[in-house]
Amino acid sequence: MSDLAFDHAPVGLAVLERRIIRHCNRQFAEIFGGATGDLAGVPLANFYPSIEDYRRIGERGLRAMQETGRYADERVMKRSCGTLFWCRVRGQSVTPDDPFRCGVWSFADLSDDRPLVSLTQREREVAILTCRGMTSKEIGLELGLSYRTIEVYRARLLEKFQARKLAELVAKLSGMPL
Repeated sequence: MSDLAFDHAPVGLAVLERRIIRHCNRQFAEIFGGATGDLAGVPLANFYPSIEDYRRIGERGLRAMQETGRYADERVMKRSCGTLFWCRVRGQSVTPDDPFRCGVWSFADLSDDRPLVSLTQREREVAILTCRGMTSKEIGLELGLSYRTIEVYRARLLEKFQARKLAELVAKLSGMPL
């Protein structure tokens, strides 16, 4: 019965060992492209827009998992064919003493609710941290930039998403109805 639930879950599920796919369900394979058997042994890094995104998000996720054993975010990911899309990711470690040794992760494709706008890596970082409710000063500290530089990035995001104010930008980024 548990295999039935795993294989036919309405979200992508994957068992990861050290951020390498060991087992995934049909929905995961559909989201990222490929067959479930073909994805076993594939590094999750293959599904990030860049190796820098993989490293940065991994560091943030590891810190959270060391504290709570769980991690969740929304981020841009990459399909096997190379197209980018917004994805909701949640993970639970089954080895709390070494969080990335083994964990169960869910992946939900947000493409229908959140169209992808072409963003630079830094714009994606600022967009994600803005959606977490961080101020320009807090984002600047997190990214090692001045708050004025963050304001420039936010202005670019407002323009790209055709938003008039920050609240409207956050709503568009999070896929909330306006």
